[in-house]
Amino acid sequence: GIIADQTAIGSGLATAISRLKDSKTKSKVIILLTDGANNTGNISPKMAADLAKTFGISIYTIGVGSGAGEAPYPIQTPLGTVVRNMPVDLDEPTMQQIADVSGGAYFRATDNESLAAIYKKIDQLEKTKLSTRNYHTTYEEFFIFVLAAAFLLLLEYLLRSTILRTNP
Repeated sequence: GIIADQTAIGSGLATAISRLKDSKTKSKVIILLTDGANNTGNISPKMAADLAKTFGISIYTIGVGSGAGEAPYPIQTPLGTVVRNMPVDLDEPTMQQIADVSGGAYFRATDNESLAAIYKKIDQLEKTKLSTRNYHTTYEEFFIFVLAAAFLLLLEYLLRSTILRTNP
């Protein structure tokens, strides 16, 4: 493909941590969903997990795939899109380590049903009540009617002064 087959798990986690570190919420969580292994980036997954622990952020890692070492991947060819089985290199020990260090948990999803069950489990583990404020922008739309009324009044005045003028 055009993009190299690279996964920067540590860098991705560091970006998420930088967004969450100043949050005042009681529960700060990152969910890492991956089918690969860290093979690029400047920050190691272990370093990112240590950083998450420092800021009180739990990382829940989810490894996806069949475990067979291959996954279907669409590839663009001159004749259209072709789906080929590409090697998948899931690094489960690193995913487990990230979760353990940060106070999260590691899950393995092999299909859509197990992934839905994992999200439900994480939801049960991390319940937090949130209060939000909703802001609504209102637009005053009466101005067009004021202009129309002013135009009609002006027209009525002009007609009474000229064509429809009555003499007493």
